[in-house]
Amino acid sequence: MNAAAPSRFERLRPVLSLAMNGASIVALLIGWELLGRSGAFSRFLLPPLSLVLGRVADDVMSGLFLTDVVQTLYRTLIGFSISAVLGIVIGVLIARIRFVNWLFDPIVSVGFPTPKIAFLPVFMLWFGVYNLSKIALIAFNAIFPVIIATIAGTQAVEKELVWSARSLGARGREVLWEVVLPAALPQIITGLQVALPIALVIALVTELLMGGTGIGGTMIRAARFADSLGVFAGIVEIAVVGWILIKGMELMRRRLLVWHAEVESVSTV
Repeated sequence: MNAAAPSRFERLRPVLSLAMNGASIVALLIGWELLGRSGAFSRFLLPPLSLVLGRVADDVMSGLFLTDVVQTLYRTLIGFSISAVLGIVIGVLIARIRFVNWLFDPIVSVGFPTPKIAFLPVFMLWFGVYNLSKIALIAFNAIFPVIIATIAGTQAVEKELVWSARSLGARGREVLWEVVLPAALPQIITGLQVALPIALVIALVTELLMGGTGIGGTMIRAARFADSLGVFAGIVEIAVVGWILIKGMELMRRRLLVWHAEVESVSTV
């Protein structure tokens, strides 16, 4: 009996953990439904969740949901991919080459805290109001967390690891690929996890302000025609897409860091 009890608890632990983590979301959704039906607000200002979900279902059946999600994800992921590649390259160069550090470090220091969405009019003038300007602005906003995380991770690599690799005959490129980048990978992925939601937010902001296709574009059109259900349906769709992206990044982190101590500690908790 005593030996079987821990094993049963271990099997139930993931279910209990999922239930506890989702309890606040369930409470929020129930509160939304009850408040929307309470009469405290008009249904135009706060429609009940059930009506909003019905509108989402209509969007799914009509194909509008899929079209909007594809367009928003396309801009988000392309801009995020550009920021990831350039951010890692620039971060490594800043951390390892003194001249590059001297050249780019002031730019990164000033650009990181700056609200870069203010460059939207500039990007519209340079690239127009279509996908190019939106993707460019997404990459411009998302690149800074990647650069900062890559610099921190690269500089934090233990010198003993580098010295040991060089003593075994490894050259500069081999040290970078086989020692520095793997050791810095946890912090780099952390930077990517920060950059991905930023990319999604900027994609939605550009769609809201510039119009066109995508979830943000559909939401702003609904607002212009006083379509309250359409606006709230867009909020639900954004939440679903954002949740999927974040969980996807968490899964990627566990897969890439399967050798790392943090994954081992999570798996044994």
